[in-house]
Amino acid sequence: MSGRFEPLPGGGAAIALDEVEISILRSLAMQLAELIGPGDQPAGGEDPLAALFADGPSKPPEDPALARLFPDAYSPPDRQLGAREEQEAREASAEFRRFTENDLRARKRDDALTVVRDLDSLASGASAGAPGVLELAPEKARHWLGALNDLRLAIGTRLEVTDEADGGELLGLPDSDPRKPMVMAYFWLGGLQETLIETLMPE
Repeated sequence: MSGRFEPLPGGGAAIALDEVEISILRSLAMQLAELIGPGDQPAGGEDPLAALFADGPSKPPEDPALARLFPDAYSPPDRQLGAREEQEAREASAEFRRFTENDLRARKRDDALTVVRDLDSLASGASAGAPGVLELAPEKARHWLGALNDLRLAIGTRLEVTDEADGGELLGLPDSDPRKPMVMAYFWLGGLQETLIETLMPE
């Protein structure tokens, strides 16, 4: 899969994707949307407007991939903290999460579903066997960039990648290793993300 984003005149980005690439990207984006989920929602009988002002969770998600997507706002510093400072940091993180995670979750889910919708539109208009060209306006491109970043974070967490050096070692896995498809997807997404960033950077 060698697809890369190219800049469009006047802004935005374009990429040619074949049927296999469309299918893989769509599947990954759907899995990401399902992983993120809708978050804590009010019961069916409650006012949906109230959901806009509902408190979010105060604790990090238990799933490691979700915890990577929704990290604590106040990470422990390198120096040793006292018990009181640790408690204050936990309380500050919980308070920040309570007021921000629902919105962040909705934005990340919207990013993933934007990718799905764009790919569905591309697939429906593509000729059989020929790559389709997806053109993204700048705003759409930013949704894609967010989704690609979240996908890499989630997959990297599943692969236990802590930095790019660790990821490089995974490229040497034999084809028989069940992690190999995920590793290849991780690096492919990285290439897409890098070229999309390049198209959005002002010259």
